[in-house]
Amino acid sequence: MRRTTKAVGLLLLTLGLAAAALGVAADEKHAGDQVTIQGEILDMACYVAHEAKGAEHAKCAQSCIKGGQPMGLLAKDGQVYLLYASHDDASGFESAKQQAGKQVEITGVAAKRGSVNGLEVHAVKAL
Repeated sequence: MRRTTKAVGLLLLTLGLAAAALGVAADEKHAGDQVTIQGEILDMACYVAHEAKGAEHAKCAQSCIKGGQPMGLLAKDGQVYLLYASHDDASGFESAKQQAGKQVEITGVAAKRGSVNGLEVHAVKAL
């Protein structure tokens, strides 16, 4: 009986370590991928608080982002990405601010940490 308990414990420990390693590998897999994603630039405060988006919310989104609220991208597949500036060149991020509430195409570096999707903005094109 004691041998069985040790074997089960060792099996559970091994499975737990394997699952943790796969989770880390999955996060690292998304880090650094150059992507181009189409969608709507959101102000995250209104989107998270009451799912505000679309043309009827564009003016508010522009005001909120100008006031310093975080900015995101609602992709056509429904994923939301937190947008952030490159430490080397923030011009793409600054351009994205001017497109708040509008449909755009953003090229940048995708990242994922836990359940947060991020996108370092390199270039923005209005659609």
